[in-house]
Amino acid sequence: MTQPLTIALDAMGGDDAPAMVIKGANIARERHPLVHFLMVGDERRIAPVLDRMAKLKAVTTIVHTEEVIGNDTKPSAALRGGRRSSMGLAIEAVHKERAAGMVSAGNTGALMAISKFVLKTVPGIDRPAIASFFPTMRGESVMLDLGANIVCDSNNLVQFAVMGEVFARTVLGLTRPSIGLLNVGAEDLKGHDEIRAASARLRGTNLPIKFHGFIEGNDIPEGTVDVIVTDGFTGNIALKMAEGTVRLYSRFLRAAFTSTLMARLGYLFARFALNRVKDRLDPRHYNGAMFLGLNGIVVKSHGGTDALGFANAIGVAIDMAVNHFNDKIRGEIERLHAVPAESPAAAV
Repeated sequence: MTQPLTIALDAMGGDDAPAMVIKGANIARERHPLVHFLMVGDERRIAPVLDRMAKLKAVTTIVHTEEVIGNDTKPSAALRGGRRSSMGLAIEAVHKERAAGMVSAGNTGALMAISKFVLKTVPGIDRPAIASFFPTMRGESVMLDLGANIVCDSNNLVQFAVMGEVFARTVLGLTRPSIGLLNVGAEDLKGHDEIRAASARLRGTNLPIKFHGFIEGNDIPEGTVDVIVTDGFTGNIALKMAEGTVRLYSRFLRAAFTSTLMARLGYLFARFALNRVKDRLDPRHYNGAMFLGLNGIVVKSHGGTDALGFANAIGVAIDMAVNHFNDKIRGEIERLHAVPAESPAAAV
């Protein structure tokens, strides 16, 4: 960063808010000295914690509100009555261009509903998608959608592919990321009509997209492609399965290394290697799901994360803002609609 940047924070979102949010902002401040924060929430709860962090306090403006959206609040109710909440005011700051982006660890459904209503979508994007990082054998990949859109048509999937490709170039720094459509098989005839039509459009487009084709579930951890595109139903299941598998093997390892005296001694020799694996799979390093396609930057942090995880989510928002992510999305979507492509029906 070479220019000052303001990020709005929903200080009341998350299991351990506002302390977790404030501590996370302090870590992010050390990493990004030019960032200013709009801390939105109950000033009576924020100020005492902020007073103990003089350097963070100097770059933070508190926006007071006592309204908070709970984790059990339905999106429709949040949309009707949550515009003056800590989440709603942080989104409003992005809409009014008082902040370059916002981060919240609060209610995901409410965050998506209010963000879509206030910010709208980028012209040419029908629906926003939730995207996040995945650790792979080759490094990192990005996957979308992870739950915002249960049912998707071919247009949605093509738009997700374009947004994911831009994100991989912008945030992951990949020169020409590869794209794959998650399917029940790699053969061209596999899958339902919508995913095969999306594949045909991606193969026929004149955009400089490196389309790999269909991939299967085992290709995700292998890192076969850099961008994994799917509908929100399948993507959310894949995400929860991956998170559950990591917890399962962690418990297996813990049980194995505490079962006997010899196992405990073996852990003493293996602990450095095991700690490296633990650090590689630490979900805090991949915290920060992006709402791609909105006319503004919104990042969703895991509600149960700690300060380090929240700081990483702030870092994602900063990267997207500094690299003008939405401007690049607009440019690619305009090109997608401007260039002729082979008829999907004919290609299928």
